[in-house]
Amino acid sequence: MVVLSNDELTVQVAEHGAELSSIVAKETGKEYLWQADPAFWKRHSPVLFPIVGSVWNQTYRAEGETFTLSQHGFARDRDFVLVQQGPHEVRFRLESDADTLKVYPYPFALEIGYRLQGRQVEVLWKVTNAGTKPMYFQIGAHPAFYYPNYEADQPERGYFRFGEKRSLIYRALAEKGCVGDEVRPVPLDAEGLLPLDVHTFDIDTFILENSQINQVDLLDEEKNPYLSLRFTAPVVGLWSPPTKNAPFVCIEPWYGRCDRVNYTGEFKDRDWVNQLAAGESFEASYVILIH
Repeated sequence: MVVLSNDELTVQVAEHGAELSSIVAKETGKEYLWQADPAFWKRHSPVLFPIVGSVWNQTYRAEGETFTLSQHGFARDRDFVLVQQGPHEVRFRLESDADTLKVYPYPFALEIGYRLQGRQVEVLWKVTNAGTKPMYFQIGAHPAFYYPNYEADQPERGYFRFGEKRSLIYRALAEKGCVGDEVRPVPLDAEGLLPLDVHTFDIDTFILENSQINQVDLLDEEKNPYLSLRFTAPVVGLWSPPTKNAPFVCIEPWYGRCDRVNYTGEFKDRDWVNQLAAGESFEASYVILIH
């Protein structure tokens, strides 16, 4: 476990999955990142690579072959190599090998970094095509945060705020972890807030596409800011385990999305796929701000 610390926050990152594992405010000792109780969900903040969500029937077609790949890909379950470490920044690296090439035919290097500044953690991604052909991939985040004042016997959990937006649409999962064609309005209240309660995520995941938002604020029940995510990703998922009354919620910036139901096309033609020419790199980041 690698520790980053400043006057405001202490952050821990595991080499397994290069996974952010703890964000503690020094003044209060409060933990903001979900601590992976397997009774609800066994992860903290996994990286999703080389796919976000599910491919239809867990199979996909690329480079003339058919591959099997489970939800969210394999990077979250691999050990990364620590390649850079300072008091406020750390970087990890994962490279393709014989095992990854069995399920994903593209040579790659994936770097994940964390930079601590004040009360914010910036998460940095760099994907490099290490092969000689075009490479196709998706990448996404899945950080889970404790609700501000969770009480299991109380239904209210707080609110999501999406800047000045008063109208948003989302897709929901339809079958086998994949989406249909239907889009629905996000049930915002008169202030443009999404009230969070024990039933908000009965629909499973809100998937907001097409860069509708670039910030999500988690507010407590008094509508005070608790934490925020800022991002440039074109897709964001909002999730908490359905019907489990879980103590946490996920805010997930994605450069990607699951397949549509019954998708049988090529991997390179999937919705929200990214392409890199040989030797090229893709870089992106998002910020977690603790209020």
